[in-house]
Amino acid sequence: MPSETLILWAVTLAGLALAAWRAKPWLQPLFAARPANRTDRPGERAMGLLTNIGLHRRLLNIRFSGVMHLMIFTGFLVLFSAIVQSFGGGLFPGFSLAPIGGNTWIAALQEVFALVLLIALGMAVWHRFVFRPKRFEGSNSSDATIIYVLVAAVVCSMLLEFAARIAAGGDPSAPYRWVSGTIASGLAAMGIEGESAHGAERVFYWAHVFAILGFLIYIPGSKHRHMVAAFPNIYFRSLKPKGELPAPVDRPQGEADTLRYSDFSWKQLLDGLSCTECGRCQAVCPAHGSGAPLSPKTLIMNFRDGMVAEDADNKPLAGGVIADETLWACTTCRACMEVCPLHIEHVPKIVELRRARVEEGDIEPMLQTALTSLQSHGNSFEKSPKQRAKWTRGLSFKPKDARKEPVDVLWFVGDFASFDPRVQRLTVLVGELLHRAGVDFGILYDGERNSGNDVRRAGDEGLFEMLAQHNIDQLGACQFNRIVTTDPHSLNALGTEYRALGAAFDTVHYSQFLWELVESGKLTPSRAAGTAVTYHDPCYLGRYNGGFDAPRRLITHLGHELHDMGRCRENSYCCGAGGGRIWMDDSGLTERPSENRIKEALALNNVSRFVVACPKDVVMYSAAVQALGVEDRITVWDIAELLNEGLE
Repeated sequence: MPSETLILWAVTLAGLALAAWRAKPWLQPLFAARPANRTDRPGERAMGLLTNIGLHRRLLNIRFSGVMHLMIFTGFLVLFSAIVQSFGGGLFPGFSLAPIGGNTWIAALQEVFALVLLIALGMAVWHRFVFRPKRFEGSNSSDATIIYVLVAAVVCSMLLEFAARIAAGGDPSAPYRWVSGTIASGLAAMGIEGESAHGAERVFYWAHVFAILGFLIYIPGSKHRHMVAAFPNIYFRSLKPKGELPAPVDRPQGEADTLRYSDFSWKQLLDGLSCTECGRCQAVCPAHGSGAPLSPKTLIMNFRDGMVAEDADNKPLAGGVIADETLWACTTCRACMEVCPLHIEHVPKIVELRRARVEEGDIEPMLQTALTSLQSHGNSFEKSPKQRAKWTRGLSFKPKDARKEPVDVLWFVGDFASFDPRVQRLTVLVGELLHRAGVDFGILYDGERNSGNDVRRAGDEGLFEMLAQHNIDQLGACQFNRIVTTDPHSLNALGTEYRALGAAFDTVHYSQFLWELVESGKLTPSRAAGTAVTYHDPCYLGRYNGGFDAPRRLITHLGHELHDMGRCRENSYCCGAGGGRIWMDDSGLTERPSENRIKEALALNNVSRFVVACPKDVVMYSAAVQALGVEDRITVWDIAELLNEGLE
């Protein structure tokens, strides 16, 4: 066996061993983690790989970086053939890609995509070090720099190797290598041709080999391990409904230890290894944008790095690796998960860590007050359940008690719609609209409790189950065909979360129901000259449950000129109330998410109405308009108010 072959075998095996050694600390926690059942629906999972990796669906949402990454990705795919050539021919003398076009079309593709990759590398350097998007704050720039250098070394050494081979003469691929051929002309001008070029070719060959091995060795310990981890992480992504949280970690009863990495599933840990630190999640996070101590990106980075820390087995995850103020800042709006190219699941981790803090009794003070009220009264307003239907006194009729007589539609009103004075008038208005349309509906009166959607996301699983089971028992004793709710959070709980408790309810949001009443002719608004309005997509109606179209159809049917804000539909910006945040202190924020959103609406031309379809949004955005002092420029309108105006 030639000496070069022996040397290549030795350095290749050494490189693989070093790469495995660097990968071991990151892989060990995965093997010690809990199982995760993510093998169902293989066709849908495979399609996810095609759209998210092959077609770059999410990456291309940010055009420049998406195109840049697509250029790098395709460049790596094509130039892998050059790696096969280099190592295949060196390790196995006589191996060649020539029989399948290695000297023709494969050579031509290598030239084109080497140039594509170098252009993309230049774009990446400019993007990170000159343009410097804010979402890169907190990312590891030195890691990126090392990768850029290694990639450049791999590509440049390859082109120089090909160029020296052409300069030496007799290379059958020369007619197809226009980039390398140009470099070869330069080498010849410097006197590097013939025998001297042959020697240079071997130097560049070994430079190419060591650049590839250096890249291979460096990757396992860097964020660029996503090149491998992305495939399983996307394939094994959650295919459950977006609004269904995973069940709590099932630890032995009476176990006193804090939550550990081994309590998580291997998929939850794989999320950390897949993170590219691109910051897309950070850029859309309302908590981060408001100055709260939460970045979904750094949360995942800290979660990941904590796995291999020296004190990983001793330092608590909740309140240690991840600080309390970080955990309680999250609104669970899911914007981070919606934009992540790798389908990392931030929110379930945050909720699981919150559950640990609730079990340990370490809860944000104002949240503790709300949870105590919810446990004793079934609502966060510290009101007796008998006052829940007090708002009905403002109606021109008395709604049916769905517990006592059958109804077609059961209206699950929700806490804020029932108790908050700023919303009660709108609740009365919705009731009058249903009555006017001849809807046979009823309510649960004092039988209704908070749906528990935000209680669960605040981490109090026991209280959620208590509230949910009460509502399930109440609803189970009633006769109805459908549930309507004004609260998107209740919509999510009743329609999705309760299924895990064995209760399946056909639940619809009132915006959809009102549109159905208009479409069927039961409510006939006049199509008058409307005003310029914008509409805010509530997180738990839109992003979680796909309710984007009905409110828009109703608005345009009423003759209004709808101007969507830049952040709308799936990319809507959270009001800041979700995940129990409406019960917590927000005095330390630099700018409330709701105020940021109102400013976005004010930037639209001639928009004077900010339309909402959620009781919490009424509260949050009315307060924001007042805090900003812009009552003369924009007013908050509920979708029901808009419809009622059209009927009048």
